[in-house]
Amino acid sequence: MNIKLKVDDDLVLHLLDYPHAETLYQLVKANRQHLREWLPWVDQMRSVDDFKKYINSSKQRYANHTEMGYVIMADSVMAGRIGLYNIDVFNKNASIGYWLGKEWEGKGIITRSCKAVIDEGFKRLKLNRIEIRAALENFKSQAIPQRLGFKQEGIIRQGEFVNNQFVDLYVYSMLKEEWESKR
Repeated sequence: MNIKLKVDDDLVLHLLDYPHAETLYQLVKANRQHLREWLPWVDQMRSVDDFKKYINSSKQRYANHTEMGYVIMADSVMAGRIGLYNIDVFNKNASIGYWLGKEWEGKGIITRSCKAVIDEGFKRLKLNRIEIRAALENFKSQAIPQRLGFKQEGIIRQGEFVNNQFVDLYVYSMLKEEWESKR
């Protein structure tokens, strides 16, 4: 399955697939300390096989229409991941999740990739609401929905277990009509 979303001349999102396992593993391995600060799954991903198992479950969620996970290719180099997760076709909503290797931060990659994923969600998947959650102390992640004009809805208290502690999460959302009025 070779599904791609062209973001712009420098960025292409490739639907997650088995050939990505080795490169994903190397990217996470090289950025483990950086990523583990905010991502609860990092310490469980210790081998290429772990990524192959994850890719297998991701492909099953894609087949069930509950996930569209992509690798971010910046100038043909894997920079990170982004996707629509927890897709609820009945209620027409989903969440965006993302991460980058440290050397790729500060280049607008996630903001630009989010725009493509949001367009995909609202246009092709006919979603009505997309949300982004970010830990209260994760200012870099919060900057993305703020920059894109998402509305901050509230706080999910102790909404995620990261590094042996619960963290509170801001919830940001964008409605289809709001997104279309910005375009």
